Amino acid sequence: MTKRDYYEILGIPKSASADEIKKAFRKLAVKYHPDKEGGDEAKFKEINEAYEVLKDQQKRQRYDQFGHAGVGGAAGGGAGGNPFGGFGGQAQNINFEDLGGFGDLFGSMFGGGRAQQRQRRGQDVATEVILTFEEAIFGLEKELSLSLDGTCSHCKGDGAEPGYSLKTCPTCHGTGQINRVTNTIFGQIQQTAVCDHCHGRGKIPEKVCSVCHGKGIERQTEKIKLKIPAGIDDGAAIRLSGRGQAVQGGEKGDLYVNIRVKPHKEFTREGDLILSSKKVDMVTAALGGTTSVETVDGELTIKIPAGTQSGTDFKLAGHGVPHLRGSTRGAHIVTILVETPTKLTKKQRELLEEFRDKPKRGLFN
Repeated sequence: MTKRDYYEILGIPKSASADEIKKAFRKLAVKYHPDKEGGDEAKFKEINEAYEVLKDQQKRQRYDQFGHAGVGGAAGGGAGGNPFGGFGGQAQNINFEDLGGFGDLFGSMFGGGRAQQRQRRGQDVATEVILTFEEAIFGLEKELSLSLDGTCSHCKGDGAEPGYSLKTCPTCHGTGQINRVTNTIFGQIQQTAVCDHCHGRGKIPEKVCSVCHGKGIERQTEKIKLKIPAGIDDGAAIRLSGRGQAVQGGEKGDLYVNIRVKPHKEFTREGDLILSSKKVDMVTAALGGTTSVETVDGELTIKIPAGTQSGTDFKLAGHGVPHLRGSTRGAHIVTILVETPTKLTKKQRELLEEFRDKPKRGLFN
């Protein structure tokens, strides 16, 4: 779907001042805030996205020059840009069918979860993976080595020593539940609870396992191969369903892998954009020429038009961050910084003085 123009969303002209942008946002945000009766969450997010870009002078400049592609395609919709507070951005979900992929990808470690827990379920486990900037851009496969509670290899999880069977629990008589009667000021109240003898299974081993002592689980070192997708960002978390701690007679918990990305010495990331700067000398900026720039794909040569000013942005399409939901990539924005020389030869100083004194003639006329 084609994204609407940010100025159109806020109902302001492209010449609007910072105060006019803020006023327009506040008026529309009050009208469409989702916490208000008659509010519209979709419109509020659209308004907030437009404001996040236009309130920032650098983002606005790139948006005016390159459109939506100049600001990473979308702006963050978190509470940081919302002066009313309380309304945050949504987590991102990506589903993969097999374990070679993974479960859900969230903007925060426990942003999502199960709507309903089963009676017995192992604990969730959290771990952290640190990536380089390039690894996060291009993706890779990591092997995790974790010490977890797993199904006992000796008794296969039933808690009974091999050669012995399970028998009906004498406490709950196989129901897995017990009834307790409590005396209160309102009379006797009967409550049903999980049997603390068989832990709800209804059966106990004739002879407990010599390895796990009837628990059905033992500590194990597990190696897990995790595919990290290209374009993943710092702060995301990957949920691997059923790869957490085991529990006897129940399902395993989940494993959450929190992603951390090391900062790069030259590049920064903004959505699907990669940003960097390149210094060029004053003569190249004035007369034009070429210069080499570093990208995550290697060194590229770009053309510098004559008269290029310091702060000018150049867009390298397709050299930014891959889109998680597609095969395309964002852009790499290179900001040109014109260097002013601090040491001049006598001839250079004479030429610059001539240019200063006779600007209409030009430096080389």
